[in-house]
Amino acid sequence: MRDENPCRVCGVPLAAAVRGRPPVYCSRGCQAKAYRRRAVARSRAAAARPAAGEPAARAEGGARRQQIAEAVWRIAAERGLEAASMREVAAAAGVSLRVVQYHFGSKHGLLVAALNLLHEENERRARERMARLAGPPDPRAVLGAVLGEFLPLDEQRGRALRVFVAYYVRSLNDPALAEVFLHAGRPVEELVAGLIRQAHAADGPPPGLDPDREADLLVSGATGLGMDVLHGRRTLADVRATLDYHLDRILPAR
Repeated sequence: MRDENPCRVCGVPLAAAVRGRPPVYCSRGCQAKAYRRRAVARSRAAAARPAAGEPAARAEGGARRQQIAEAVWRIAAERGLEAASMREVAAAAGVSLRVVQYHFGSKHGLLVAALNLLHEENERRARERMARLAGPPDPRAVLGAVLGEFLPLDEQRGRALRVFVAYYVRSLNDPALAEVFLHAGRPVEELVAGLIRQAHAADGPPPGLDPDREADLLVSGATGLGMDVLHGRRTLADVRATLDYHLDRILPAR
């Protein structure tokens, strides 16, 4: 005896139920096909959802990534990158290990992303500080502000310097991380050299002054002096006096 209802997949008439609910598929094969069809339909429905919710979802994901990255920074600044395991970072960020894995995949992916986010954070804050410089653009003032980004002049810059030192130490024994941390470009040195050339635009650099070499010395010197401040070997006032000495030598008086 056949039931009136056909198989939902192939349409074959189904046998009447002896007891319980009537069958809806004629075989396990048709049942599996129905499951796959539902899965495809759910996927298409998710892809077709209104785009209005996407910016909010992206913003939420970006905020969560930032929250986790800041946990990496705190651990790196206080205990070094060796202590920044996925589990430790999750605990410091107040999220589950699964959330960290979802957003970053692996520890290496987490460290690289946290470094890139730190670069973005520092650049954003540096631009804000540069925008607050009063008066018309002065190469000397801009150059001093650029070099000041390598000094622990406040809590944010002090933490960033500690984190970069931690990354530098880790990159010595991690070739994959070194490829990201020790990039081939020299954007800061090129910016400093350009400011030196701008300051000497009217008459050109004095004989014996190479803007590129001076930029190398200023950037590496400011970085090293900043680390001396972190260690307590020098004061900020002493470091500022040293940088002013070199800037007075390189740039014309205004």
